[in-house]
Amino acid sequence: MIASVRGRVLGVRLDSAVVEVGGVGMLVMAAPATLAGLRVGEEAALATSLVVREDSLTLFGFADADEREVFEILQTVSGVGPRLALAMLAVHRPDGLRTAVAAEDHAALMRVPGIGKKGAQRICLELGDRLGPALGAASVPVPAAVAPADAHRAQVVEALAGLGYPAKQAGDAVEAVLAGGPDGGLSLEPAEVPAVLRAALRHLSGR
Repeated sequence: MIASVRGRVLGVRLDSAVVEVGGVGMLVMAAPATLAGLRVGEEAALATSLVVREDSLTLFGFADADEREVFEILQTVSGVGPRLALAMLAVHRPDGLRTAVAAEDHAALMRVPGIGKKGAQRICLELGDRLGPALGAASVPVPAAVAPADAHRAQVVEALAGLGYPAKQAGDAVEAVLAGGPDGGLSLEPAEVPAVLRAALRHLSGR
């Protein structure tokens, strides 16, 4: 893996830059905010992530290692490839994405081109707390829930139905999770509702 590059900037395009490293010009894809900090003829240092595909090798560049880590974690979500992950970082800074996912702010995620309502829901479900808390704050406040268990169950089923699963199938998955399958041990206590959502999604996808 190419973890970083340092060298003279040979050119800057709308979505990429060419950085000379050891006499070789390396094409680095990057978000607009990162590219805006580069100057042709000046030296630059970028954290990088090399994405290997059967027919291509693409190098992505970031202002720092935190952006690179978020970029790589985002790609663990079903349907999120490197281009979409980079688009997310073009619209939101890493802490903005952490806050949006933790608060399940689907509207914020839907501001990224290519992410609809179902995609935003899936991102929140599959990422959970893996992005960690916002670095600028110790934690993200979570409103206290006052709804009873039945309302929480309905909330989970509704979220799964919003991702395209039939309501009965979604309800059966929630019951299986609560009954103590491979993801057992969960309850509909307010703090565990997001975990129930993620476990039910894994159950439905056969993982």
